[in-house]
Amino acid sequence: MSGQPNTRLADLFGLAGWSKGELARLVNRQAAAMGHPQLSTDTSRVRRWIDMGEIPRDPVPRVLAALFTERLGRVVTMEDLGLVRHGRAGKRPRDGGAQHPDGVPWAPERTAAVLTEFTGMDLMLNRRGLVGAGAALAAGSALSSAMHDWLHTDPILSADAPVVDQPLLHADSAGFDRYEAAPIGTEEVDELERSVEVFRAWDAARGGGLQRKAVVGQLNEVGGILAYRHPAHLQRRLWGVAANLAVLAGWMSHDVGLEPTAQKYFVIAAHAAREGGDRPRAGEALSRAARQMVHLGRPDEALDLMKLAQSGSGDAVLPRTRAMFHTIEAWAQASMGKGQAMRRTLGQAEDLFVSGRIDAETPSWMQTFRDEDLYGMQALAYRTLAEFDRGAAVHAQYYAEKALALRVDGRERSKIFDHLSMASACFIADDPEQADRYARLALMSMGSNSSRRTWDRLREMYRLTAEYASYPRISELREEIRQALPKPKGGRGNTAQA
Repeated sequence: MSGQPNTRLADLFGLAGWSKGELARLVNRQAAAMGHPQLSTDTSRVRRWIDMGEIPRDPVPRVLAALFTERLGRVVTMEDLGLVRHGRAGKRPRDGGAQHPDGVPWAPERTAAVLTEFTGMDLMLNRRGLVGAGAALAAGSALSSAMHDWLHTDPILSADAPVVDQPLLHADSAGFDRYEAAPIGTEEVDELERSVEVFRAWDAARGGGLQRKAVVGQLNEVGGILAYRHPAHLQRRLWGVAANLAVLAGWMSHDVGLEPTAQKYFVIAAHAAREGGDRPRAGEALSRAARQMVHLGRPDEALDLMKLAQSGSGDAVLPRTRAMFHTIEAWAQASMGKGQAMRRTLGQAEDLFVSGRIDAETPSWMQTFRDEDLYGMQALAYRTLAEFDRGAAVHAQYYAEKALALRVDGRERSKIFDHLSMASACFIADDPEQADRYARLALMSMGSNSSRRTWDRLREMYRLTAEYASYPRISELREEIRQALPKPKGGRGNTAQA
């Protein structure tokens, strides 16, 4: 017992709207359903958890996580509740800031447990038809500050470290279905690595919505497997699978608008990659969080994350990976209207990309960053800058055309983004006829894609059509977009705004 209030638990308790007596009764009922009928909690115990910082014994923290997850409709972990004995027990920094949001970085032996708990709660939300909304998205600067020293230290494989704690070996489920995983061998790891490629291809083709639950379920299984000790070479590969699946789960969550959930998966991916000794992969996971920040209109925080991703990736990072990092940084700079900095950064990206090469040593997660992806990011950066400098639109058109000429591998979502970049650039460049053509090509493909991000980008383009609303073709296009845009909950109209 710390003697200090558990502010994390207090905040979430306030959001849930229970009385202390109600929460005590719910804990007893949920614990009995989980096979712990002997557990007896009362109002005074709940008060000690909240007001005195007392951490209850297992299984109460997991019971509470399940109850809060269901009540709030978003993933709530034991870390979120301040009920984990590793490190801080729930107190905030004295200045009230978020120096260590969600308790990151956590202790190495906690990574598999955090991974499994978070994915299990996410699956429970899926199963019960709830949505992961309402959580706060941590600032990029806060994440960067919290993880800087941790990411810059030499990673130590869990397989090589002494056994400190393996909480998953003795933990039962926390309100969701789960069977015990078991140690596996080389063939099973091969299959897991192949499954990552299948999920990655599906995501690129159809968006994150349709397969997100399958990826989260696979990641949950890998977390259970990682609770066992494997030979070092297998353990390293398993952490790699976990990192790849966590990045996919994060990207798919971002794709469907579950932003705080996506951010948590990116952080989990960085931890998993570092556990496996792959600092470049950890940096790439954080670069995804940076892209998310730019998409959400927070480019300054994206730049904070990119500094960490670049500096924390170590000396082993390949030139093409560094090129990809620079394209994200350039997009953030363009979002802030910093044209000179953006052009300089894109020039560095081009130089690095040319100096690198795709070969057998290139990790699987980088083999999808090819010429068309470089061109697509350049088009996006220039199209974004064109909001501040209309002269940039012609460069956006040039790179979007180059990207589209190479999009032949079924990555439909990327093609939609290129079409929208081209259409937006054409509108800004006062070429509505060409803009209409590319906008309709994007619209034709979006119905079979579950990516909410494509709709977000379509809304950005729709705003540019207002200047040409008197043109018959553009008037028709605007109406088609209004009809196609997903309706908000409640079914009231659409979300397009002139």
